[in-house]
Amino acid sequence: MTTPNLSSSAIELGWAIEKQTINPVELVEACIESVENNRIAKTIYSVFAKDRALNEAKEASIRAKNGQRLSLLDGVPISWKDLFDTEGIPTEGGTKFLAGRVPKADAEVVRRCANAGLVCLGKTHLSELAFSGLGFNPITATPPCINDDNVVPGGSSSGAAASVAFKMAAIGIGSDTGGSVRVPACWNDLVGLKTTHSLIPLTGVIPLCNSFDTVGPLCRTVEDAAQIFSIMVQKSPINLRGVEISRCTFLVPQASTLEYIQSQPEEGFNQVISQLSHNGATIAYKSLPVIDEANELAGCLYGTEAYSQWGETIEANPNTMFARIQERFLTGKRYSGADFVRAWQKLKTLRDLFYQETAGYDALLLPTCPILPPLKERIINEPDYYVQQNLLALRNTRLSNLFNLSALTIPTPIPSTGISVISSPFNENQVLRVGQAIANQISKLIRQFNPE
Repeated sequence: MTTPNLSSSAIELGWAIEKQTINPVELVEACIESVENNRIAKTIYSVFAKDRALNEAKEASIRAKNGQRLSLLDGVPISWKDLFDTEGIPTEGGTKFLAGRVPKADAEVVRRCANAGLVCLGKTHLSELAFSGLGFNPITATPPCINDDNVVPGGSSSGAAASVAFKMAAIGIGSDTGGSVRVPACWNDLVGLKTTHSLIPLTGVIPLCNSFDTVGPLCRTVEDAAQIFSIMVQKSPINLRGVEISRCTFLVPQASTLEYIQSQPEEGFNQVISQLSHNGATIAYKSLPVIDEANELAGCLYGTEAYSQWGETIEANPNTMFARIQERFLTGKRYSGADFVRAWQKLKTLRDLFYQETAGYDALLLPTCPILPPLKERIINEPDYYVQQNLLALRNTRLSNLFNLSALTIPTPIPSTGISVISSPFNENQVLRVGQAIANQISKLIRQFNPE
């Protein structure tokens, strides 16, 4: 047996377990040591499920020895955003409203992963009730960003990202309603997959906006994302090989909401676009006003549904929630039922137009996030800055939720920046296959700058 390397991808760990060069128990014990010896662990995990993890690892070890593994990831440890119900383990949504809430059963997606042998390490911190893209939570904890202690980590799946980035889990499972998987993945140099709404059941998941909530993984590689995705949808893993960049046609959509971008995210995106073009890909640019029109509906659509879900609870418990997030929930009160119905009717029309305008491309490409992670100090002390930065953080990612698209973020060579690969609803296989081909090109690009 070899000492587990917690920097390894989930698939690498899975193969090591298969070959019996790593024991799942020793792997979990290494994760436990990483958590218990790191002062920042309490800002990442809301609950560390040591007993459950060890028990599940022991069962995985027996299966490995008997040649009865349940999947390639049987015995691999993962974390769960504290929105996913876990039997007997607190699930509190990052808010005081739900303190002491202990589910009697696992969420459906937790059950599916457990049935594939994945080991539950525990629950990770998040923005309160998942309603922020920044990952700042003064009520419970704000996880760190891997590239800078002074900035926010991205949210709302902040702890999920940190658990992987800081080597305290092989995969983190999060949720994405407007960018909550992809923003923290981007800012922590990870791969993040946003799945199509309704593809993965939300049974046993604390809701924010049921019409937009989705489940997705944060991990180290596209291969990891594809493997865990297959488990969550209960299908065979897809073959990621065979996509030739030279035969791909990509669309970079243009809209006024996508114009502003900081220099580092722009540089990271442009480096990848240049690499793809240099290797034969066709890059098209097209104005898509439907994106701006859809974004104008977001306040009504998200605000109304979030308020309908949590407004009464928030108003019955004033001053319990972080003020910026409380304000965001309460904005939903200003819209009428007629406003909400009209907004949905308009969005459905815009979706059809968007699908027509983007048909025929292998994927859409965008900078995942137009800004770098903002400074915590300014987030704490400047309310207007918090609101501005939260809107900017989610601006590029939210279009995939509004149009119900499948999307994947991949790290660029510039720290805390990412490129998003986007395709039509229920087309995750295409996103992952194209994403793997782009990731291969990014690896070549990185080797050019760092030949050693």
